[in-house]
Amino acid sequence: MNNAPRISEDRVFAALASPVRREVLRLLRQEGPQPVQQLAGHFAMARPSFSEHLRVLREAGLVTERKVGRQRLYQLQAVPLNEVQQWLSPFERFWRDKLTGLRDLLDRMDDDES
Repeated sequence: MNNAPRISEDRVFAALASPVRREVLRLLRQEGPQPVQQLAGHFAMARPSFSEHLRVLREAGLVTERKVGRQRLYQLQAVPLNEVQQWLSPFERFWRDKLTGLRDLLDRMDDDES
């Protein structure tokens, strides 16, 4: 079985590498769909730069864009994040098992010292 991330997961990881894009996702998660102008107002950057961040998020499937009148409304799409979480899950279990083993060892050491 091939456990390598798929291309879409690679795009999601690349999109999440930017603090600006993570903040956009947080804003959409907490405040719901928003027009570009409202999202852009949270960041001190030129509009073309911000538009590039939105493009990366769209291409990764993390947001959708729809036109409402003259505005472009952005909405969070969390499915790709779930796919990444599934890919990361074995690593989380690995570290949880390691930390449980360390806790057990430390508990035994405390018992031995008593």
